[in-house]
Amino acid sequence: MLAGGSDGRVAVPLWLDPLSLTAPTDARALRTTDEAVRGIAAIMATRFGLPIPDRVTVRVYDGRRAFEQGLMRDARVSPVQASKLSDFAIGVGARGQVLLNDRPADRTQRERLRLIAHELTHVSQIELAGGEGRGEQWLAEGMAEWVAFATLERLGLDTLERRRQTAMAGLRSHATLLQHGLDLEAHGTPQGFTAWHLREGSLPVYQLAFLIADDLIERRGLDAMRAYFASFKRSSGRCGNFDAAFGLSLDDFEAAALARLKTAAAL
Repeated sequence: MLAGGSDGRVAVPLWLDPLSLTAPTDARALRTTDEAVRGIAAIMATRFGLPIPDRVTVRVYDGRRAFEQGLMRDARVSPVQASKLSDFAIGVGARGQVLLNDRPADRTQRERLRLIAHELTHVSQIELAGGEGRGEQWLAEGMAEWVAFATLERLGLDTLERRRQTAMAGLRSHATLLQHGLDLEAHGTPQGFTAWHLREGSLPVYQLAFLIADDLIERRGLDAMRAYFASFKRSSGRCGNFDAAFGLSLDDFEAAALARLKTAAAL
């Protein structure tokens, strides 16, 4: 556990050599922040083929106020967005860094490792895309949840199938999400996703984002997901990049995904 410094934060710079990283299979080997980041980075690189920068800085903040200040100072988030994020977020992945709101009393080892894996996936997405805020935000969040639970599965702490069942059960409790449609284009920007999240609630929105990404990975594969984010180095066209990577338009995918989710939620 890391204690906050005089300004409520601790920075842990880590040099990561993908060739020297060993993917762990036992969560007991990941006791410290350093061990957790290195071990999860190794799983992401070797098991999922996701790029991790050579240097990652983990910033741990002591409470909401320090976290909000850190989002503005260290991640260059606007004051308005930092205020919104700090109200509900416990972590943020930015270019070459992971920012964590340290609330140890609320966090088990499983949750701590899930959070680090989720935010490291965002770091990897930024590496693939060549910058922040590129690609559909609902897909970025859903993929980060998918990788996080696949990582927990590797460590023997959870399974993707259990996550699917939990998410689907949650979806049945929040059926209004499907009644209004998915509106994926509107939820594709960071601001649009945050507004959706604040309106509908964290749990149902992230469960839905996971289910949509899980469906896309099942049908098109993780290679297509990596290619999608990498395509933003060449073109900033959201809809065109989606079509090229997954072989169908965003509108067509949304219609099919909504139909499948409604059918599954009715069972």
